[in-house]
Amino acid sequence: MISPWFLLPLLSLLSLLCPSLGAKPFSPSRFPSQNLGSLRPSADGHGSSSRGWETKYYTQTLDHFNYHPESYVTFRQKYLINAEHWGGAAGAAPIFVYTGNEGPIEVFAKNTGLMFDIAPKFGALLVFIEHRYYGTSIPFGSGALENATTAGYLSTSQALADFATLIVHLKRNLTAQKSPVVVFGGSYGGMLAAWFRLKYPEVAIGALASSAPILQIDPNFNPFVFTSIITNNFKSTSENCYRVIKNSWDEIDRAVASNTGKEKMEKLLKLCKGGAESAKDWIDEALTYVSMTDYPTPSNFLQPLPAYPVKQMCKAIDNPTTGNDTFAKLYGAMNIYYNYTGAAGECFNTSVSATERIDSDAWSWQTCTEIFLPTGANNNESMFQPSTGTNLEWMTELCYYYYYVKPRFFWLTTEFGASSIKTALKKFGSNIIFYNGLKDPWSGGGVLKSISKTLVAIVAPKGAHHVDLRASTRDDPKWLQDLRTSEVQIIKKWIRQYYRDNSISSSI
Repeated sequence: MISPWFLLPLLSLLSLLCPSLGAKPFSPSRFPSQNLGSLRPSADGHGSSSRGWETKYYTQTLDHFNYHPESYVTFRQKYLINAEHWGGAAGAAPIFVYTGNEGPIEVFAKNTGLMFDIAPKFGALLVFIEHRYYGTSIPFGSGALENATTAGYLSTSQALADFATLIVHLKRNLTAQKSPVVVFGGSYGGMLAAWFRLKYPEVAIGALASSAPILQIDPNFNPFVFTSIITNNFKSTSENCYRVIKNSWDEIDRAVASNTGKEKMEKLLKLCKGGAESAKDWIDEALTYVSMTDYPTPSNFLQPLPAYPVKQMCKAIDNPTTGNDTFAKLYGAMNIYYNYTGAAGECFNTSVSATERIDSDAWSWQTCTEIFLPTGANNNESMFQPSTGTNLEWMTELCYYYYYVKPRFFWLTTEFGASSIKTALKKFGSNIIFYNGLKDPWSGGGVLKSISKTLVAIVAPKGAHHVDLRASTRDDPKWLQDLRTSEVQIIKKWIRQYYRDNSISSSI
């Protein structure tokens, strides 16, 4: 069974390794990166923003760090802008920037309601910048990821430099050089937001890094943490639900061992013909992502889901009408994730990823070069089949086979730090909020304790993957409302301090 680190998502939360070169043999864990939210109810009540923006493009430099002739090649980088509530450059009104992650920027803008919700309070300009090689911001066009020569310009360092260059350009064009910038990001975008504040402190006065597993980039990180959190989420919801899932893998293995077993499983799970072979990974992905997005209100980020989807999955598994039929129980659970709206059709296509809205090809390249996030190891208590996680030698060979590159597993730990980053942050960092929800399997790699008075960890025991960034709804529980209020108050302090330091009068 493919480990959750090799699911598709993303980060996303987890993504298929190979690009358009052929079959996709494994999927690196990825972040489904962003369902974000805010302080007042959204129009649809589902935690996503329907508010508008203007689409713009910036002529971006391909290579920020070299001076070869090809370094000066440019590409069109998309960004979205909303100036509805901006107080203007004359008053040095703030600029809130979302550091885009692994997918089209519109996906994250629609699911980052917090920025829209608080913009009126701050008189803020909103900017959402698309990450290079995702969405339509692709150097060299659609074939960019087919060889290392053109894909080699996809890196976190280049992406951060893109953000810095675009922000500086935008401020200059708006004559808003005095406007303070705060960056926001969730999941991989949260990692980028934190790193951006560290690397470009003169550009951004602070960062909200939501569900950012910046400690997990260390190849020596405990690979058992990720699935242990998922297991605990299901086990604490229902012991029986946990047991059914845990015992189901062997039953699936027995079923796929014969044509009769496959036919029976496909019938009971309502899988399209031939779907039994990939059913384990398909189920694995759903369990992983439903745990990540176990929000207290309905959502439509990775998939349309009800409130508390883990509880709803377990309710389906525990349904007494299914008797002792494991496949009937799993069908009920998968129906929650893959067919909540009833639009799945006559059968489930198990070859369709659980995170179709997120770009897997570019993330696969990043996984094969620098972003290694250890997950996927399962002990005997795990509800997934026992495994030891990813073998680095095997992964190196596989990446070289598809891309002719070898992963630099320890580069990001050198550039940004992993476990040692806490010491570096305490000495040199400031103005970063690290949010983590303990129901989110990525929280195990997050900063869970405040490092200083200005490096603040906000931990929500009932929180899921960057739920703080989702748009607020009238049904949000009090703990979530209070959490967002705390974040806003911290950001307000940063901006007020900036105005005092620069002798700028403001009503914020």
